[in-house]
Amino acid sequence: MKILISADMEGATGVTWPADVLPGTPQWERCRSMFTSDVNAAALGFYDGGADEVLVNEAHWSMRNLLLEHMDERVQMLTGKHKSLSMVEGIQHGDVDAVAFVGYHTGAGTEGVLAHTYLANSITGVWLNGVRASEGLLNAHVAAEYGVPVVLVTGDDLTCVDAEGYAPDARKVAVKDYVSRYAAVCRAPARTAADIRAAARTATALAGRRGPVAGKTFTIELEFDAEHLAAAATVVPGMAPSGERRVAYTSATMYEGIRTFKAVTTIVSAAVEEQYG
Repeated sequence: MKILISADMEGATGVTWPADVLPGTPQWERCRSMFTSDVNAAALGFYDGGADEVLVNEAHWSMRNLLLEHMDERVQMLTGKHKSLSMVEGIQHGDVDAVAFVGYHTGAGTEGVLAHTYLANSITGVWLNGVRASEGLLNAHVAAEYGVPVVLVTGDDLTCVDAEGYAPDARKVAVKDYVSRYAAVCRAPARTAADIRAAARTATALAGRRGPVAGKTFTIELEFDAEHLAAAATVVPGMAPSGERRVAYTSATMYEGIRTFKAVTTIVSAAVEEQYG
């Protein structure tokens, strides 16, 4: 049994504001150990539940945040950028039995600690087939296309609520409770590690490849905080204006959909001016 852990950082234990997740800051250095603790706890829980392999895919910012030297020796970690499926890289090879979203967060334009979708700012909303989409929802559809169930989600309490919409059977662990985008009531790492490990152990029973979800089309709409960013996004083939500061595109698969989404966010990032956005 092989489990993939997609590890993001905004939903990690103790993380509440931008400096906690921006590589190179003193706060990021401090929070890396708590992030690693969450991920390692999930891995240990999956091993407790009978998993043979755990692959951790780093999914935050530089994708070089976790402290491998503090992980269980059985864990393998995929670290670094420029991966075909970005946050869920590794799910496409037909050997993953379940995926866990550890350290996840809510989507752009919603309540939640450090809420966003791919870009920290600039994107004010994302909709998938008319439903407001977090990174969790987008990645869950990619996983479903490969027949891989989402069995564990960790983050703030609102992330757990969001996950009920795309992975109702998955185990959920809230490591903190939302107060504002930059504030939360946080549990101590010893407690969250124990909670995550226990949840992962029981989540292992949900693992098992299923029939891939196929034959659907996916329309993804993005809203930006400035009109020139929407214009920049239309450079991507298939992207068309859909409203004020909005663009949309339709993909025959979520593999294509998430790769196009990544292309859009890369181009939009380059179009953002430092002071005026």
